[in-house]
Amino acid sequence: MPWTKEISTSAIAAGFVTVLVGFTSSAVIVFQAAQTLQATPAEIGSWMFALGLGMGVTCIALSWRYRVPVVTAWSTPGAAMLITAAAGVPMAEAIGAFLVSGLLMAVCGFTGWFERSMSRIPLPIASGMLAGVLLRFGLDAFVAMKTQFGLVFAMFAVYLVMRRVQPRYAVIGALGVGVAIASFQGLLQLDGLQLQVAQPIWITPQFSLKALVGVALPLFIVTMASQNVPGVAVMRASGYSVPVSPLIGWTGATTVLLAPFGGFAFNLAAITAAICMGREAHEDPQRRYVAAIAAGFFYLIVGVFGATVAAVFGAFPKELVLAIAGLALFGTIGNGLAIALSLEKDREPALITFLVTASGVTLFGIGSAFWGLIVGLLSLVVLQAKPTKADKTIQ
Repeated sequence: MPWTKEISTSAIAAGFVTVLVGFTSSAVIVFQAAQTLQATPAEIGSWMFALGLGMGVTCIALSWRYRVPVVTAWSTPGAAMLITAAAGVPMAEAIGAFLVSGLLMAVCGFTGWFERSMSRIPLPIASGMLAGVLLRFGLDAFVAMKTQFGLVFAMFAVYLVMRRVQPRYAVIGALGVGVAIASFQGLLQLDGLQLQVAQPIWITPQFSLKALVGVALPLFIVTMASQNVPGVAVMRASGYSVPVSPLIGWTGATTVLLAPFGGFAFNLAAITAAICMGREAHEDPQRRYVAAIAAGFFYLIVGVFGATVAAVFGAFPKELVLAIAGLALFGTIGNGLAIALSLEKDREPALITFLVTASGVTLFGIGSAFWGLIVGLLSLVVLQAKPTKADKTIQ
């Protein structure tokens, strides 16, 4: 069946929420990274154009090719790293570093090295990491009630009612009520919005040892460890089996192509991908890929209109964004915990993975998802290692 015949309102809504959450949660970090490199307003617009184009094309092409929800994103930890690591680096040399980082990602993807490494991670460990990554979003849906109780509680109430009568449209109903109440209360900051089309600006890359060591390698490591590892884990924990190598390879190749315009790093999404892979996107898992395609089209719009779309998304009150993200991820969080704790022999390592990931600890610029995975696997090895002769003697 052609994918156009599988379009549903819930899938389109899931795609919109994916872009809304992804953009509002980290766009400011990208702006700060560009400003660190002394980017002009026009160059920042070019960055948004390149990032929107890259995410849009890869979401649409890869989801359509494999008929699974493949959601890509810019590297948020990579952008955060640039704010400090790229200080004092000329823009042209930073562009050269982006190219090298993208080339390394493409090589790791197309050669199969990354996929061979990921295939060794047990599903309960991956599911524990997924639940830990998403836990904050579930909690934030209720934390938001502290400052906007009426708005968020109304969204939560509508969500519960819709889950009972029309489960597929629970998130849509909550979002609609949230926007209506925010508009009524004057919380939508729509004043001064102007429609502007972003213009791509080519910057010829230059290469220096300082930028390669200080920007390219850290950007590559952070993106692979903090973004692609949990991105693959989310897909597998959600029950999707797809060749990982071409996904990583094409995100790296997209980085190489769009780096001169400001596309600093593309990778598999984790948190926002879970929105498209959950039951709210569609009850039938085989039709959820349409949500990722819808997200791709929304990302293309973000790219074309750049700062204008940023202002529109920024017009939503923070509490509304937190609430809709948490509500959209309830099912995925629950499913991740259920799988993580389903097997008794893997329960404790999976629980440790969940706790470390949920802690938010960051070491050496690498996020908690990676460290949760490492500690979880270490716990698995220690707890399930075959007893030695000395152990048997002690027993």
